[in-house]
Order: sequence, then structure tokens, then C-alpha cells
Amino acid sequence: MRYWETIDIDAPVALIWRLTTDIEDWPDFLPTVRRLDRLDTGELRVGSAARLEQPGQSSAVWTVTHLEPDREFTWETHRPGLRLTGRHLLEPVGAGTRMTLVLETAGWAAGLASVLFGGMMRGSLRRESEGFARRATAGV
Repeated sequence: MRYWETIDIDAPVALIWRLTTDIEDWPDFLPTVRRLDRLDTGELRVGSAARLEQPGQSSAVWTVTHLEPDREFTWETHRPGLRLTGRHLLEPVGAGTRMTLVLETAGWAAGLASVLFGGMMRGSLRRESEGFARRATAGV
């Protein structure tokens, strides 16, 4: 299953990219992140990992699988019978940025996860995109 949320943010791609990849700051402004602990140091790169605690979920380790500066940051985690892939896609729109957040589920439990948690996943993507927009336009 694939869920996504797109929002246009009145801020340059460079700022949105910084907010997206400075993942240690996410608990400060994203209502979808309770705690995030980097498991490595330095700039975010393919192979970087973090333990993420989100409301209503057990903690999970997410590992970066693709990173294209100023365009895309993709990471994934695994749960029994389920692979979750999260993508943060950015594209310039005039002087601003179009951000698309994508969550894909795969594995034998993906259908059940969709039935049980599809609404929660859609709502989380919406709240997360709104959190990025608020932070970006707050003069950070």
C-alpha cells in the first residue's frame, strides 16, 4: 500500500532540506515524533540509522536507503511481516518548495496493516507535512 501527502511550503528547498535531514530536531516540531536517537554521527547519509518513537507505536530503527541532496531522503524499517518505507521528496515551486511525504508498506502483513492503521498513517503524514510547513515559515 502507498500513502502520501503533498504540501506547498513558502520556503526555499535548501531550508526544507535542512529541516528534513536534521532528524535530531524532529521531536521539537513534529507531532508525529516523540523521540529520535541517531545511531551514528555526522551528516545524514545512506546507511545512517535512528531509533524512532512515534505516538501509538513501538520504537523502530529506520535506516537511510537513498539520499539525493535537496531532492529525496528515503529510509525504511521492518516489523514482523512488514516493511515500511518512508520518502521525503522535495521539488522547487517558484520561490517555495513542494514537499511530498510517502509511506509504503510491503510484506504479507501489509494488507492487514492497511485495514487496521491506514487512517492513522494518512493522518500522520498530514500532521508531519503541516509540522514541516509551520517550522519552515516560523523564521527558523
